[in-house]
Amino acid sequence: MSVNVPQYTLNDGVSVPAMALGTYRLNGVAGVAAMVSAIEQGYRFLDSAFNYENEGALGQAVREAERRCGVRREELVLASKLPGRRHAYDQAVDTVRESLYRAGLEYWDVYLIHWPNPRVGLYVEAFQALVDLQKQGLIRSVGVSNFLPEHLLRLRDEVGVLPSLNQIELHPYFPQVEALRVHEELGVRTQSWSPLGRNNGSTDEGVVREVARAHGVTPVQAVLAWHVQRGSIPLPKSASAERQRENLMAVECRLSEAELEAMTALGRVDGRMKGQDPAHYEEF
Repeated sequence: MSVNVPQYTLNDGVSVPAMALGTYRLNGVAGVAAMVSAIEQGYRFLDSAFNYENEGALGQAVREAERRCGVRREELVLASKLPGRRHAYDQAVDTVRESLYRAGLEYWDVYLIHWPNPRVGLYVEAFQALVDLQKQGLIRSVGVSNFLPEHLLRLRDEVGVLPSLNQIELHPYFPQVEALRVHEELGVRTQSWSPLGRNNGSTDEGVVREVARAHGVTPVQAVLAWHVQRGSIPLPKSASAERQRENLMAVECRLSEAELEAMTALGRVDGRMKGQDPAHYEEF
C-alpha cells in the first residue's frame, strides 16, 4: 500500500514532500542500506550534510535504489548542508562542488547553510554563493538551518532573496510558535530536525498518548502528524523498514485543532535540547 505524502511548493517553485528522512549517523554500508530501505518504503526526500560524512553513502543509496526498485534520481529530493567553517564565498563554492563529487551527483535539490555561525559573520556571503550556484544549476533550491528571524531578514535585505526553507529544532517541548509565524509571514517553509526530541520523553506525555489512542496511531505518529499539520516538514530518522513506513504513514493522520493546540501547549521555557542553542554551536 503506497502512502500519499503531501507536497509543498517552496518560494522558488521547487516541490518537496511533507516528510523527509533524516540521515544523521546513517553512514557506511549500514547507512546505504537504511537509505535504500527508506526509498523502498516511499520516502522521496532525504536530508544529509557535509558534516555528517555520508553524502557518498547517500549517492550510493540513490543508485542502488534505482537498480532495486526503479526509483529514478529525478524522483528524489536530495539535500545537504554547508558547514559553518566554510562560509567564505570561494570556500562555499568549493564545498558544494566537493559535496557533489562525494555523492556522485550532478546537482542538489536543496542545499542549506547548516547554521549562521554569527561570531564569524559570513553567512550572507555564503548565501550569495549558494544563490549563484543555483543560477548555474548545481542547486535547485537554497535554504538555511538554525537561522533566527533577524538572520533571515538580513539575507532578504542584503541578497534580495529569502531562503526556501529554514531547518530548526522543533518538537512538542520546543514548538517554535513564533518561528513558525515568522516563516509563514515571510514565505519560508519550516523543517523540523529532531522532531521527536531525541527521546526526551515528549512521546510519553499523557496528551500525546491520548491523541494517539483517539486516532489509532502510535505516539510517534501522533507527534509527526502534529508537525505536518502545523506546516513543518519533520525529519525522523530510522534504519528500520517497519519504523520508516510507520513514520511515513503519519501524514495520513488528521488531528483536530484542539488536539494540535493541546500538543503545542506541551512547550517548555527550557524545552530546547541541551547544547543546541544556535548561537553557541561549534561543530556545524
